[in-house]
Amino acid sequence: MKKETGRNRYDFGRNVITHKDKKITTSLNTNFEKLLTTPLRDSEFRIGTVKSYIVHRPDTVSDIFYDTAFLWWYFLVFNNIKDPFEGLNPGEKILIPNLNGV
Repeated sequence: MKKETGRNRYDFGRNVITHKDKKITTSLNTNFEKLLTTPLRDSEFRIGTVKSYIVHRPDTVSDIFYDTAFLWWYFLVFNNIKDPFEGLNPGEKILIPNLNGV
């Protein structure tokens, strides 16, 4: 079994809130939101093309390039993709950021 490494959004902060009488862990109103508003385009990156086996699968992109599926969110933020079902289509050019910003 592959050991998962890398950072996830909760490493930047987490809040536990109550919603409909259930405790929910969220990254809203934490340092994660600050990361989302920080210009990431200053980071170095590679340019790739979406292949058929990674269509709508940011976790697969993360696993291929970062050796962990947990950095899918960094890849989406860097490419300004809000919905992977809208933004990872066959043949599209994508930016693969280096991990110096994480």
